[in-house]
Amino acid sequence: MSMNLITVLYLVASVCFIQALKGLSHPTTSRRGNLFGMIGMGLAVITTIGLMYKLSAEADSPGIGYVILGLLLGGTAGSIMAKRVEMTKMPELVAFMHSMIGLAAVFIAIAAVVEPQSLGIVATLGDAIPAGNRLELFLGAAIGAVTFSGSVIAFGKLSGKYKFRLFQGAPVSFSGQHKLNLIVGIAILVLGLYFTFTGSLTAFVLLLILAFIIGVLIIIPIGGADMPVVVSMLNSYSGWAAAGIGFSLNNSMLIIAGSLVGSSGAILSYIMCKAMNRSFFNVILGGFGAEADAGPAAGSKEQRPVKSGSSDDAAFLLTNADTVVIVPGYGLAVARAQHALMELAEKLTHRGVTVKYAIHPVAGRMPGHMNVLLAEAEVPYEQVFEMEDINSEFGQTDVVLVLGANDVVNPAAKNDPKSPIAGMPILEAYKAKTVIVNKRSMASGYAGLDNELFYLDKTMMVFGDAKKVIEDMVKAVE
Repeated sequence: MSMNLITVLYLVASVCFIQALKGLSHPTTSRRGNLFGMIGMGLAVITTIGLMYKLSAEADSPGIGYVILGLLLGGTAGSIMAKRVEMTKMPELVAFMHSMIGLAAVFIAIAAVVEPQSLGIVATLGDAIPAGNRLELFLGAAIGAVTFSGSVIAFGKLSGKYKFRLFQGAPVSFSGQHKLNLIVGIAILVLGLYFTFTGSLTAFVLLLILAFIIGVLIIIPIGGADMPVVVSMLNSYSGWAAAGIGFSLNNSMLIIAGSLVGSSGAILSYIMCKAMNRSFFNVILGGFGAEADAGPAAGSKEQRPVKSGSSDDAAFLLTNADTVVIVPGYGLAVARAQHALMELAEKLTHRGVTVKYAIHPVAGRMPGHMNVLLAEAEVPYEQVFEMEDINSEFGQTDVVLVLGANDVVNPAAKNDPKSPIAGMPILEAYKAKTVIVNKRSMASGYAGLDNELFYLDKTMMVFGDAKKVIEDMVKAVE
């Protein structure tokens, strides 16, 4: 395989990645976007194998065998994980993948620093690594280390099944936390620059250790309610880590792919921050979660009376409505009730009821979680609306059905300037004529706040597992 052909194939793969991002920008084109992404990555992998084979043949080295072995092991593990993962566990899988990208960047950087001649950075063993390459290695390794350790913490917080405090959904904060982060960050920068100008292996090792540490420090103060922003932020970090290593290896494909992931992740993080009334720079620095989750703990407020009803009562209200807006949340995903919900919506539609779905940008545990959940149940795309498109319609809506959502419909964001979520854009379900809320209990959401929506005179609570409740509604509608 000639170098000209390799360059052309990398260019084609890059075009596929760009088309993938374009396709993933809307639900109706997401399948096509995924297809472009798979084709681009497959082409990039095959081309890289061809390049490795060419280099191994020229150097008379059996290294290509190890590459293929690694591909087989990693590909097999990835396929098994993707096949077994449940929709509710998808955020954890994404966090795990981010951690692997970061760790790969760190390992490549270590290999490049220890044996630069093997990667073509220098001609022979003993030659000094150029300062430009050392800067690229410093940035790629540091960002990769932050991505790895930060993603491990995010995985634990998303999983919620580990007792270790750092993996709890609640933020972990302590006195002088931000000052410590600043000191560690400055130390990493100083060590990185020292390594850039001197090539000191000791400085490189120390900056790696500190980068792993700060990755933990910037994620532990972030609570569960902010996890969608964390996921998109770590996605951006993983892209920049890959791009930095791509410069060191002089691999155009890695540079382009990493830059696309890094920039798109940064843009997504900015969008998510606007949706949660967060400062983008605070997100990048990892110091935004503690204030957001500073609300009272679940159950700390005195219990107030609420109106409650049965699935039959809810079905009666739904069938007698002209317009219904459904607000899905993480509770719907946990109950795996999306298919039952689709059946309910179809029966209501056949009765002449106009049914729409309202999606908040941070509903669920990762960006687009609810969109993917509804797509899995084959909900028509034309019935799914984003927050900015549906909010103006709540005032004319007969019934809003809230399923497992909490913070994204909390009126305190608009009505209480002292609330930790004050200013956060919400789905304005409280403006509807009637609100039906399905929850397992009156427990607060991830932000730890009481929801005034549940206590309105127009609101009826239907307690129970979302799937069971919706299936009972379907029977009642029939």
